[in-house]
Amino acid sequence: MGHLIWLLVLACLFAILVSLGLGLYHLSRGTPEDSARLLRALTVRIAVSLLLFALLMLAWYFGLISPHPLQGAAAPH
Repeated sequence: MGHLIWLLVLACLFAILVSLGLGLYHLSRGTPEDSARLLRALTVRIAVSLLLFALLMLAWYFGLISPHPLQGAAAPH
C-alpha cells in the first residue's frame, strides 16, 4: 500500500509540473484566448496541489505513511 501512495504523490507532482509548464507556455504567447487557458492551467495546478495535500494528510491519518526525524536528529522519547 505504501508504494501506491508514493506513486500517487509522484503522479500529483508530475501533474503540477505539467500544469505549471502549460501556464508558462500560455503566458508567453499572450494572445487573448491564451488568457483563459492560462487561468485553467493555474486552476488545475491549485486543485492538484490541494488534492496532494489532502492525500498526504489522509495517508498520515490512516497510518500509511509516517514522519521521521532528519538524519542525525535524536528520536523523540
